[in-house]
Amino acid sequence: MVKKLHELPREELERIFNAAPFVASLGIALVSVGSGECETELVIEPRHLQQDGYIHAGVQATMADHTAGGAAATLAGPDEVVLTAEFKINLLRAARGEKLRCRSRVLKAGSQLTVVESEVFSEREEASTLVSKATVSIAVVSKNRTR
Repeated sequence: MVKKLHELPREELERIFNAAPFVASLGIALVSVGSGECETELVIEPRHLQQDGYIHAGVQATMADHTAGGAAATLAGPDEVVLTAEFKINLLRAARGEKLRCRSRVLKAGSQLTVVESEVFSEREEASTLVSKATVSIAVVSKNRTR
């Protein structure tokens, strides 16, 4: 487990998800949060699919990225925000299912850069299959510096 730098209220994590218009419009919902960890889910609708009926790679990438930001935010200071600096996603298999679930955890927390791993699972009935994996570099920036 990663060392907790401060206690980020769950309400702040919920704000991070609900106040991001693109993420909210997709329907990505916060499930759980812990020190250096974040989990989200998305109920799949037709708008999440690409032309051949698979879950769009952009949906998976957005979910992996934003959930990683949530995990990094749990370790940021009260006067800091987190911003994606870089990410790489491996789409391991075509994704189908009723729901996507993403689990992100901080691999290395730094004062300026935090590295997070996200795993996205497709869920259908009782089965859960890993469909993509991302490594996300998150910049930790002073709130005053972003204005």
